[in-house]
Amino acid sequence: MPNLSSRRQDPILLALGAAIKRQRISQGISQEELALRADIDRSYLGRVERGDNNVAVLKLARIAQALNLTIAGLTAEAGI
Repeated sequence: MPNLSSRRQDPILLALGAAIKRQRISQGISQEELALRADIDRSYLGRVERGDNNVAVLKLARIAQALNLTIAGLTAEAGI
């Protein structure tokens, strides 16, 4: 059973997830490939992209790094 956030579908989580997905797609990276690069589970990444998980800072750093971005760049992309 996934550990869904109590803040599931919060506008900030939705914006961040959408930014991650936009960057991933613009770079031509599959969800599976990004998860491998970030050393996280693909299903976890999917939940983050959908705004269902409140992503931990360390995992967010791994995702940003795998997209060749900083956390600041990724959050700016999300408008948060």
